[in-house]
Amino acid sequence: MRRRDLLLAGGTWLALSGSARAAPSIGRSLSLKNANTGETFTGRYRDASGPMPGAMADLAELLRDHHSNTVGPLDVPLIDLLADVMEASGQTTATILSGYRTPETNARLAATTFGVAEKSQHLLGRAVDVYFEHRLADAEKAARGTQRGGVGWYPDSRFVHLDTGPVRHWELRAGGFRTMLAAAHPSAGGRTLADRHAIQRALARRDFLIRHRSK
Repeated sequence: MRRRDLLLAGGTWLALSGSARAAPSIGRSLSLKNANTGETFTGRYRDASGPMPGAMADLAELLRDHHSNTVGPLDVPLIDLLADVMEASGQTTATILSGYRTPETNARLAATTFGVAEKSQHLLGRAVDVYFEHRLADAEKAARGTQRGGVGWYPDSRFVHLDTGPVRHWELRAGGFRTMLAAAHPSAGGRTLADRHAIQRALARRDFLIRHRSK
């Protein structure tokens, strides 16, 4: 059986909160791409009956921890939040940089990358780091306006963190690494968006540690 069929048989897509089930049953669509795997999802994920099982299984796989190839829980309110942010900021597609993380992956990232929380919402399948090619600042503003969870703004790394945890927001600028970031541009070495994202966050962590060690 394909993993999608196994997910459907196992009911993985049923890891939904009560708020997801109570949400208005209207048709909703999304167009997403995973920057790490190249996989895509385009189509409806809700219909008049609510979340669509097949689409939920596909989205859970798309947002899996690609480091360990592990499919985690899927929080439909997060998917609805992403869809609302995209609609409000005029986005037709979004690139997912990070979705679900296993505890092992999160611990490894927390030890090496600035901005990764030890008790991240990614562990619960309730967070995504997402990139939009256009109007990224508008997307961040729209996300904050929903007051439906956490919004992290990384303007230098050009992505937004969205989660359905407590309402809060923060901003992190890499600052001071423009030469290194220029070297990470595709024209300078063919690196992918995910590569540049990792480089920028690692550099931001290094800058943070250097500044705080000097205090």
